[in-house]
Amino acid sequence: MDWKQWIPRERATLCFIVEGSRVLLIRKLRGLGAGKVNGPGGKIEPGESTGACAVRETQEEVGVTPKELRMAAELSFQFADGYSLFCVVFVATDHAGEPHATPEAEPFWVEKTAIPYEKMWQDDCLWLGRVLAGERLRGFFEFDGDRMESFLVEPW
Repeated sequence: MDWKQWIPRERATLCFIVEGSRVLLIRKLRGLGAGKVNGPGGKIEPGESTGACAVRETQEEVGVTPKELRMAAELSFQFADGYSLFCVVFVATDHAGEPHATPEAEPFWVEKTAIPYEKMWQDDCLWLGRVLAGERLRGFFEFDGDRMESFLVEPW
């Protein structure tokens, strides 16, 4: 894959809210990754900033407004079927509201030391713990369906 020439079909965000030693995750109920555990997120709308998207998607999916957002990672995904996605990952250290289930997602808090990586996309174990620990990363991933074929994760 020539990542320098790569152009994603879609752009999206993810937002992980941290409260002490816990992080807010979701069981995704529909769309790309339905059935998997992830952070709230979704596609960036035309004219919308990445930060505004992270806030809006978190509000829509779990009823919480993230605050104190920090851009933590840029992730590039190429799928064998031709789909491609660029994702900006944010970590929030404060929030307003209490999480609740929606048609999009079932939220739950988990200790950062007990993140259920086995229920997530295969790439998550390569970067999520690191960004929650304060690192800034770039990741490049090739997938065939749910199976990761190749990856590169580097400091940003």
